[in-house]
Amino acid sequence: IASCLVGSEMCIRDRLYVSGQLPVQADGRHQPEQPFVEQARSALGNLLAILDEAGSSPEDLLKVTVYLVGVEHWAVFDQLYRQLIGNHRPARAVVPVAGLHHGYLVEIDAIARCDTA
Repeated sequence: IASCLVGSEMCIRDRLYVSGQLPVQADGRHQPEQPFVEQARSALGNLLAILDEAGSSPEDLLKVTVYLVGVEHWAVFDQLYRQLIGNHRPARAVVPVAGLHHGYLVEIDAIARCDTA
């Protein structure tokens, strides 16, 4: 099995498994007090950066799971998701939860195609 561990993701065969992405800043800072839209933009940005680092793109996404604290954020997240992910529509689940690590309001994990050659 071709595999390589690269930070928050693992590519096995032709699948990239991205672990839960919180809206942590690139320098590792935590800012859970940010408004929801900024947290969502940051978490999606972290996901997109991992895809790019692995040589994948949003079009390679197969499955996305989004954990939201507060179902009232769903519409805002959906609009931002469509803007940043584009026209590709992978399978997606949005799961309302009571709370997330560090007090964040959103976390995203995903499975995508990757090239292990």
